[in-house]
Amino acid sequence: MTAAALRRFCLAQPSAEETFPFGPETSVFKVGGKMFAVVGLKAKPLRVTLKCEPELSVQLRNTYEEITPGYHANKRHWITVDLTGSLDDALVRELVGGSYDLVAPV
Repeated sequence: MTAAALRRFCLAQPSAEETFPFGPETSVFKVGGKMFAVVGLKAKPLRVTLKCEPELSVQLRNTYEEITPGYHANKRHWITVDLTGSLDDALVRELVGGSYDLVAPV
């Protein structure tokens, strides 16, 4: 998944907004004032940090070497996904959607 595709997908979530609280290099995607994705859209390699259920987080980290504990985030509730191309885009979209669902207001 490219940086542009990731940004479009994040912003396509209902009521999602892009903010830059950590400076112009880091996009933070929020819904209802809560973060669901953090990404340096110009960073090489491209990585996204996402909220994740703790049990699923462990399973994902044990299954995919591209998924690690959240970078600069609570390691129990966040994962970082390396988007260098080896993960299927559908899985990345599912993880972004799951992160959004965890924080979106009901």
